[in-house]
Amino acid sequence: MSVRLYVGNLPRELSREELEALLTQEVGEVGTTKLITDRKTGKCRGFGFVTVESEEIADQVIEKLNGYTFKDNPLKIEKANDKPKSEVKEKEKEEAPAEKPTPSNRSNNRKNNKNNGRRTQANAAPTEYGSGDTEAAQPDPRWADALAQLKERLLAQSSNA
Repeated sequence: MSVRLYVGNLPRELSREELEALLTQEVGEVGTTKLITDRKTGKCRGFGFVTVESEEIADQVIEKLNGYTFKDNPLKIEKANDKPKSEVKEKEKEEAPAEKPTPSNRSNNRKNNKNNGRRTQANAAPTEYGSGDTEAAQPDPRWADALAQLKERLLAQSSNA
């Protein structure tokens, strides 16, 4: 079974052939090498991948070349995380909550998280405006006087009609 290795901290001015030559010189024959390059410049992005034939060869490569200084850069070599995209998505689904959050749920969750540990208007003692129902919206105390005057005007208008 082949093993894929991550090779990091590579110099920018590096070709795939140079990386392959280094691996062949230090370890012997390796499988395939892939150097990740920038699309615009074509230069190395600082990492690549090497595929070797077995776990034993992978362990040899890691032992010999992890920390090895190549063109003034200490290489970082480790086994690559080889999880297929479908497996990653399945794992995310398993870890995700059963109910997918809707926009209204998300806003409620934000409100709940923001008010954690604080006494809110909803669970405060009833005021002269509220009936004591904790689900009822409570008025902002900064506007309580203006709200009381508005209610008086509305009552006066409805009684005149």
